[in-house]
Amino acid sequence: MLKIALLQMTACGANQDANLAKGEAFCRQAAGMGADVALFPEMWNVGYALPDSKQLDEVTTWAAQAIGRDSAFVAHFRALAKELGMAIALTYLERWPGLPRNTVSLMDRHGEVVLTYAKVHTCDFDQEAALTPGDGFHVCTLDTAQGAVKVGAMICFDREFPESARVLMLQGAELILTPNACRLETHRIGQFRARADENMVGVAMANYAAPQENGHSVAFSPVAFDGNDHSLDTLIIEAGAEEGVYLAQFDMNAIRDWRRREAWGNAYRKPGRYGLLVSPGVEEPFVRADARR
Repeated sequence: MLKIALLQMTACGANQDANLAKGEAFCRQAAGMGADVALFPEMWNVGYALPDSKQLDEVTTWAAQAIGRDSAFVAHFRALAKELGMAIALTYLERWPGLPRNTVSLMDRHGEVVLTYAKVHTCDFDQEAALTPGDGFHVCTLDTAQGAVKVGAMICFDREFPESARVLMLQGAELILTPNACRLETHRIGQFRARADENMVGVAMANYAAPQENGHSVAFSPVAFDGNDHSLDTLIIEAGAEEGVYLAQFDMNAIRDWRRREAWGNAYRKPGRYGLLVSPGVEEPFVRADARR
């Protein structure tokens, strides 16, 4: 039984020292609740503060807040993960050549960084045009007290594209961690449920609490039917709007059994018929001048 703590918080603006202290307090609470993994909302070190991407001076000032993987901020949470014996999925504005990246680093219970992922589907129609998109999706083996788990990550807008979770499933992911920073309502939550169902993976998402966003951090299991073919509600937990640590418990044995015996995932796909999915062409009505390929 793998326990993922969804850290649903409001940020202290772009005050990195205050965000560090608050994030640590929530991680300690999660560890006290028996969590195996603590998951932050998107770009926590700067509280998902973004510049006007059309104002060069504003972008330059904002980009100066980006931190490296070897920064004191990241090192602090690596040490905390080791102290607490709990994995931490930490999000931050990552320093990068040119424009910074929107990044999550997963550190295991020993304090080692086992996965770093940068958001691929940046919101180029908005302020995230001031970010460098990530270069691919990645999966790692996470050592937990409950055993090894294959874990991948996607960030916010990534989850609205079926290809994100699909690529992670094809790399062996059993669980997908998803930091978020937007209003979660029935359609976005429905998309997220579908990502679990169609890929036979567990999914967990941490969002900002109200009033910064609207909370509703959520987790789904892929196990959709019991042994008697009765439909199951795959919702594990959905938070309200307020701040808190929300614990999502995944039955990994049940998920693995489901993946071995049911028809979704990778069993009956026809990849030889899907060539158009990787075509870079865009036709009306989907042409957008600000899109980056």
